[in-house]
Amino acid sequence: MGLSTSTPAIAVQVSTAAEQKAGSPPSGCPMHQQETGCPMNINSSDKTCESQSNSVPAHQDRAYEYVECPVTAAQNKDNIDPSNMMPPPNQTPSPGQPFALSTVREESSIPRADSEKKWVYPSEQMFWNAMLRKGWQWKDDDISQKDMYNIIKIHNQNNEQAWKEILKWEALHATECPCGPTLVRFGGKAKDYSPRARIRSWMGYELPFDRHDWIVNRCGTEVRYVIDYYDGGEVNKDYQFTILDVRPAFDSLTAVWDRMKVAWWRWTS
Repeated sequence: MGLSTSTPAIAVQVSTAAEQKAGSPPSGCPMHQQETGCPMNINSSDKTCESQSNSVPAHQDRAYEYVECPVTAAQNKDNIDPSNMMPPPNQTPSPGQPFALSTVREESSIPRADSEKKWVYPSEQMFWNAMLRKGWQWKDDDISQKDMYNIIKIHNQNNEQAWKEILKWEALHATECPCGPTLVRFGGKAKDYSPRARIRSWMGYELPFDRHDWIVNRCGTEVRYVIDYYDGGEVNKDYQFTILDVRPAFDSLTAVWDRMKVAWWRWTS
């Protein structure tokens, strides 16, 4: 996204599904209007709905200029920010890049803790630049524009599915947090295997190919979620191939109790 560029994009299987046809952007490509009040249309006068003040991540700054607006994105690619005399972050083609990549960014369904807006996913160009920063060499792989399109779709689908799984856990706290959770921050820990993943590997199961920790704001309380990503086989038409294991970390008695309840429900059902 913006939301994450830590997914090992080159290691994932790339879908051969046909690219989705993008509809024509509306006249002038109007940006999304800011919604007022709390997420899920709850009255913002409720004290539990007040969001904490968090600094806006750099990769989310000016993100909405690139959301579903190819014309604006193309025009803004060479714009210089007068505050630092630099182009928009991560949207400049890398030296020797073999083909042009889209700078359009897709809005996620994940509410941001510091804003009434939602998190915005990285563009193809941002993802490419991020992979280069992590040491990837494109000359070592036979990669195409379509591959990058599919990688972005897989990346975004993984994050959307992870958030849906988090919302299932957060439903246990719907009474104390009627506004619903928001995402504060996240981090990739690809080789820092969780205790659960290691125990599963001792039992003969494969290790996850990636891990993320997501910090969620539950109406003023920060809750950490651990997400293990397992290879689920061939990518389907919806760009799904990953099996996610999402659960609250053992950081509090509340998290321990939540996991005990859910484990009991699964066992008895």
